[in-house]
Amino acid sequence: MDYKYIQQLLERYWKGETSLQEEEILRSFFSQKDIPADLIRYKALFAYEQQEKMEDVLGDDFDEKILSMIEEPTPVKARVITMRQRMMPLFKAAAIVAIFLTLGNAAQVPFNDKTEKVSNISGYEQIPQGNSVAMGDSAAIDTLQQSNAQPINQPQTTILK
Repeated sequence: MDYKYIQQLLERYWKGETSLQEEEILRSFFSQKDIPADLIRYKALFAYEQQEKMEDVLGDDFDEKILSMIEEPTPVKARVITMRQRMMPLFKAAAIVAIFLTLGNAAQVPFNDKTEKVSNISGYEQIPQGNSVAMGDSAAIDTLQQSNAQPINQPQTTILK
């Protein structure tokens, strides 16, 4: 038997010039049992599609199973997020920073607390200006009031003889 037409179709197939009908002719030819020895190597290529159809067939109940799983819609609940919930991480970070600053300042109080008193030229004790400026100012004012000293800015009357 002459298989010249099949060989011409194969050559056109490798070049990509065959039509769908010609490819169907090749598939039907290679699905036969009697194939020449020189063309047997192409049988797996063209018979593959038909063998796969027989091997990988889904059951009739497959569609029903998939549809039953799809038909059950799960409700999607939208969460309402308030401004307080959005800002909560920022509040937490600010609280942590405040705690660290407070602890850092509290840890430095014992190191900055100087109890030694320095005397001025005028003989008054000067309280060191420690942590609070207001406390130091009020202590200086109290010292001036207790000593009955007059402020420097008031004009003094001098008597010349």
